[in-house]
Amino acid sequence: MRKPILTLTTDFGLSDHYVGTMKGVILGICPEARIVDISHGARPFEIGEGAYLIAQAYRYFPRKTVHVVVVDPGVGTFRRPILMEAAGQYFVAPDNGVLAMVYAREVHKIRLISNEKYFRKPVSRTFHGRDIFAPVAASLAAGEPASRMGKIVKDYLRPVFEKPQRTGKRSWMGRILWIDRFGNVVTNFLASEFPDLERGDFSLALGPWAAGVMARSYAECGPGELFAIEGSSGYIEVSVGQGSAAKTIGCETGAAVELTVWPPDRGLKPTAAR
Repeated sequence: MRKPILTLTTDFGLSDHYVGTMKGVILGICPEARIVDISHGARPFEIGEGAYLIAQAYRYFPRKTVHVVVVDPGVGTFRRPILMEAAGQYFVAPDNGVLAMVYAREVHKIRLISNEKYFRKPVSRTFHGRDIFAPVAASLAAGEPASRMGKIVKDYLRPVFEKPQRTGKRSWMGRILWIDRFGNVVTNFLASEFPDLERGDFSLALGPWAAGVMARSYAECGPGELFAIEGSSGYIEVSVGQGSAAKTIGCETGAAVELTVWPPDRGLKPTAAR
């Protein structure tokens, strides 16, 4: 039998003991677990960033993988711990929308984690990653059935993170989902929904900055040039040749992005501008 796989996605960073402590709890319950760090770089309390990160990664893991996602500004409050079963995998997280991008794509069922038998005692009011999410996930990885964790619920949070809103006949308002370590700005515009942008008859505006060129590779545009590109996630990114678009523009996740598309016969091709 293959060793169980368990992943971690958090906003904990790596300078504190939190991630290592969770791994210790997991290995104490399921010592054969293979633990994979998806990311601990979500900005503190930014649920949307955690949602984006797990949504990009889970599809590449085998069935029965257990994912722990902890971006949890409501820890210690009445927000509930949940277990989602989707795509043949398990997801353990707070009920705050951090799994919304996954359950928007997949047939799923969600259980309220209520069986305290699987909690570490005593349960801290400030570290449910250690005392609830890690031990529940480790128990699942060790073979405990999901049905023992709690009953199926229907009243879980369903925020919408992904879809841009149409604001006119040829315009949409979206937002920034993620900024990677290279400074590429990932928007929530799916490239597959805007297949004609390579013609260049568009403007993708972030504040006073706008990209009007759709590149096929990061090296296609010159140093310092602002351009759009389809990233590996399938979303349209805004990038700068050999530079950081985020630093150039001065933006953060959650900021508004406006896409305007003109008809092919408009005769004018917008350029990157400030």
